[in-house]
Amino acid sequence: MNTQLLSYYEAIEQASADMLSAARTGNWDEVVKLEGACVLLISQLKHAAGNEKLAPEESRLKTRIMQRILLNDAEIRQLAEQRIDIVPARRAPRQMMQS
Repeated sequence: MNTQLLSYYEAIEQASADMLSAARTGNWDEVVKLEGACVLLISQLKHAAGNEKLAPEESRLKTRIMQRILLNDAEIRQLAEQRIDIVPARRAPRQMMQS
């Protein structure tokens, strides 16, 4: 069993869950910080993976982890898009007054 590779996937999943939690509360600075942690973990995973293969059961676990990461990412993106829609609406009156 390749527990080292799986531990990277699990750490990325945890970071993505933490990002989602921060996004749900509107803590976008924390989201950005955790995104940086994810980038580092992914880089480490790529380096550690090299030519190693996962056993079939490990591969299935990896797939389930990746699906959860993608679900978290989709919700984070949805929350971010909602925020983007709100921020310009709040700034519009000020911009009109400055014109």
